[in-house]
Amino acid sequence: MGEFDLIARYFKRPSRRAALGVGDDCALLQPTPGTQLAISSDMLVEGRHFLSTVDPRKLGHKALAVNLSDLAACGARPLAFTLALALPRVDESWLAGFSEGLLALADAHDCELIGGDTTQGPLNICITVFGEVPLAHGHSQALLRSGAQAGDDLYVSGALGDARIALEVFRGTLSVPTPVFEMARLRMEQPTPRVGLGLALRGIATAAIDISDGLLGDLGHILAQSGVGATVQADAAAALVASSVTYDSVAGLHGDRISTEQWRNWALAGGDDYELLFSAPASARSQVAQAAESSQTVVTRIGRIEQERGLRLVDAKGQTLPNGYSSFDHFA
Repeated sequence: MGEFDLIARYFKRPSRRAALGVGDDCALLQPTPGTQLAISSDMLVEGRHFLSTVDPRKLGHKALAVNLSDLAACGARPLAFTLALALPRVDESWLAGFSEGLLALADAHDCELIGGDTTQGPLNICITVFGEVPLAHGHSQALLRSGAQAGDDLYVSGALGDARIALEVFRGTLSVPTPVFEMARLRMEQPTPRVGLGLALRGIATAAIDISDGLLGDLGHILAQSGVGATVQADAAAALVASSVTYDSVAGLHGDRISTEQWRNWALAGGDDYELLFSAPASARSQVAQAAESSQTVVTRIGRIEQERGLRLVDAKGQTLPNGYSSFDHFA
């Protein structure tokens, strides 16, 4: 099967939103009047971002999900995406599963595949996604990292740490019951992009980011770009791991009990969560609750934005904790 036959069989679809889609030198998008385009790219590399044994359907889902998560953090509605795909060889069974998972999530978010590229090489997936954000009185309604204000509440969506638990099971450092592992593995391989919550938070949240490298590391980007500091309730964050994985269901390689410090580490620095971390005025708590309800997404208040620069951690009793957590860094 040649390159263009591969594209036609697995990725070419009739254009719906795009003025011109797959099959030409360029795709053409016509944004809705009174909107801005939001654009983001993410690359997934075998052995770095995913295991070689991953189900191709789940990989197709995740490849798009991590990009949709960026749009969610910006409060952008998905429009379309391009796919650049390097393949070691043409494996039709793999391609059928990958495209099925990819396009099922695309259809769920009305996000159209409009072009890209294919080549031979080590398995590598790069997606560029396009979304739109409305303008109101000439001002963008996009959620940015730079708008957090002293006095704002700090929230996180969903659960934390599950993907890291699955990774540790794969590494052989944890022992968990099969149902717990399958749940954690699902969270690692098929994250849920919080697009609905991102849209609902427009005009409410002051800053937002999606959690890909770890909560504290990604929070650091908000604090740096907003010129503020924060106090995070470490045990409130750790409870978001225990909300889906009970303390008694997880044990070390030799059956030893997992320490409180380890639970905190999974929540604060685990990474691969693809939840939204956002700030909002304390006066907007009822609006945040309404946004969570309308998007059917659980949100939890885990801290507070402060004028004093720096990041401070406290436990459930308000006692200061040392911050020795390191989030993921590709080149560290």
